[in-house]
Amino acid sequence: MRVVNGAMSQLTVVHALVLRETRTRFGAHRLGYLWALLEPVLMILTFYALFALAGRPSSSGMGLIPFLATGIVTYQLFQQTADRVASSVSANKALLFYPHVHPLDLVFARSALEVATFVTVFLVIVGAHGLVVQELTVDSALTTVVGALLAGALGATLGLVFCSLGVISNSVDRVRGPLIRPLFWISGLFYSANDLPTQIREIMLWNPVLHCTELVRDGWFTSYTARYASPTYVMGWIVALALLGLVLERSVREKVQLT
Repeated sequence: MRVVNGAMSQLTVVHALVLRETRTRFGAHRLGYLWALLEPVLMILTFYALFALAGRPSSSGMGLIPFLATGIVTYQLFQQTADRVASSVSANKALLFYPHVHPLDLVFARSALEVATFVTVFLVIVGAHGLVVQELTVDSALTTVVGALLAGALGATLGLVFCSLGVISNSVDRVRGPLIRPLFWISGLFYSANDLPTQIREIMLWNPVLHCTELVRDGWFTSYTARYASPTYVMGWIVALALLGLVLERSVREKVQLT
């Protein structure tokens, strides 16, 4: 009973932190939510124009807008979650003076907000496109959700590692961006794994974000089957990063509390 009460208490804390993060990030007005939508929309429209100018169709008969949306939004879910979680403690140190707030609560709150935000953004984009073309079919909603959740969990666990390392050294924040940004070009945003030459594909599939993108597309499009995507491989990365992040968080917890 004590364990249940403790869990409910921490869920209440995380819920309150999510509400605070929502207000802090998007502002006091509802129009603030448009900023979360505008960035991926502008990126999608930019690359849509480039594809159109180059006369390049999307892969395997997939609609170009949904094809770009499944890649760009999935990557941004991973990238933004990693960035936000990495700065969760440094940006909210004052909250740690409250006895019920712990560093992991901040991590959970920011992770939950990013996943909810980008899933909503994705649904708005593909829903609007479906209204325009008068067609909206989903092959497997479960597979799409699994791919998105894996991308969010991958970003959260990587962010936890960076967050803990950031307590040890401020230089970690300087290298985080250069380490993550190259993934933009190798995560399947503008191509599918099925279309890559064998030798290149074998190298690219080391990137777990590519597997997440492929899973989202596999679930969304009836005309596409992600033959090389492996949720087990992504889960292996998530478990390894989570264990490393938790060990690091435990080792720096006293330092965080002292500051």
